Amino acid sequence: MKPFLRSALQGSLAAVAILASSVAAQAKTPADTLVMAYVIDDMISLDPAEIYEFTASEYMANTYDRLVVIDPANPSQLKLQAAESWSVSDDGKTFTFKIRPGIKFHSGNDLTAEDVEFSMERFVSLDLNPAFILTQFGLSKENVKDMVRVKDPMTLEVQLDAPYAPSFFLNCLSFTSVVVDKKEAMAHEANGDFGHEWLKTNAAGSGPFIFKSWKPNESLVLEANENYWDGAPKIKRVLIRNVTESATQQLLLQKGDIDIARNLTGDQLAAVKNDPNIKFQSYPKATLWYMGLNVKNQYLGNPDVRRAMRYLVDYDGLQETMFNGTGIKHQTFLPDGQLGADNSTPYSLNVAKAKELLAKAGYPNGFNVTIDVTNKSESRELSASIQNTMAQAGINLIIKMADNKTTLTKYRASEHDIYLGQWGSDYQDPHSNADGFLNAPLAKRNQWNTPEKEAAVMAARDEKDSAKRAQMYMDLQKMQLDEGSYVILFQQVETGALRKNVDGFIIGPTFDSNLYGDVVKK
Repeated sequence: MKPFLRSALQGSLAAVAILASSVAAQAKTPADTLVMAYVIDDMISLDPAEIYEFTASEYMANTYDRLVVIDPANPSQLKLQAAESWSVSDDGKTFTFKIRPGIKFHSGNDLTAEDVEFSMERFVSLDLNPAFILTQFGLSKENVKDMVRVKDPMTLEVQLDAPYAPSFFLNCLSFTSVVVDKKEAMAHEANGDFGHEWLKTNAAGSGPFIFKSWKPNESLVLEANENYWDGAPKIKRVLIRNVTESATQQLLLQKGDIDIARNLTGDQLAAVKNDPNIKFQSYPKATLWYMGLNVKNQYLGNPDVRRAMRYLVDYDGLQETMFNGTGIKHQTFLPDGQLGADNSTPYSLNVAKAKELLAKAGYPNGFNVTIDVTNKSESRELSASIQNTMAQAGINLIIKMADNKTTLTKYRASEHDIYLGQWGSDYQDPHSNADGFLNAPLAKRNQWNTPEKEAAVMAARDEKDSAKRAQMYMDLQKMQLDEGSYVILFQQVETGALRKNVDGFIIGPTFDSNLYGDVVKK
């Protein structure tokens, strides 16, 4: 074990010991309530038209219905939700959805095709972070009313600008087709905002759980929708506590004060593996840990500097310690399991090679650069490791710690040097990450924009031959590995540590497929 990693581990264990001495005797969680410790400070809005982060996507999946969703049991397949059927025209440009009868919003209003039309209109018209997922099909503020049409109370028609593979369009809908209660949203409309300001802190869904309260950086509370069309949830209430310290999560779990700990590091998972009261649940996520390098920075704009940085991460040491059970070394933008994924890992810790590249770039003595990091334990431990190895080649990595909202706001405005965080696929098609990393939004956040790269991404998206399409993505990944504005580190394996009496918690391949409806406490 590397010295700096050993120190981090010892520090975590010491923190647990200190906390243990100050916590009262075990308190059992209520039998009808699922209590989770989870870092939820990336939640900046509850509006489905704005949601684009991990925990908010999970909230959305449990409080709203979508036309179609990923099947967690078979991630390559989609299943119908608010839609009971779909069809596509002979020219491949018009999709027709029959809306499932009998769905009611939490308000008591019936869910109809008009609500779906409204939801897609506001998604496109508000033009917030995830809007590009729909606008890539030719939908715009100007034409959305013409291209998304109610044919009858329970039938919706969506016209696209060109024929696309049905699987591609439907995969995009699995994230973007969230159905908002039109009457409820418009009752709170202000200045033509489709109810946006109100929905940032409220809800208008029809899902298995009803939103009750959200205290940013503190907690989220949901209650069971007893009238849910697909059956009432088995648990009456869900309480998510924002606990940024993974050592604290470990302690709370072992004491019985929570039912699930969601952010334990590999070291902590190993520490509790023999606890008879704890079990584990894992699923490889389409989520990557990475560093985003802003190429407008005078140093990071040099491709050789970026190559050098890829040799200044102790991938293997981190794999053995903090990512043991929570991540797999991965260096390309497509996660394992997606079409065309390149799982090669050509980079390893090589200080001599990094120094050679830095000298070639004109910086033999290194330089100073900042890295923005969220204040959760995983990010702190990972950034400390990278800071240590970067220093060995003369790069002084200045860590700037803040909550998720602050770092994300800065990142979205391209005001960072380096950003350390995670990125997950919006849908289970390689275009999601190819577009995200090479076009928008990540390439734009990191100022890595070229027309040639963007054209290649679109060509791969539109290729009908699967083998040719896979090779095009392989080529794009090789380009990213050589000159890209990212150091991609690990593919996440989400591992929840659960009290042994908890069953039915679903961890899916994406965060909008993590589900609570089948949870029971024995």
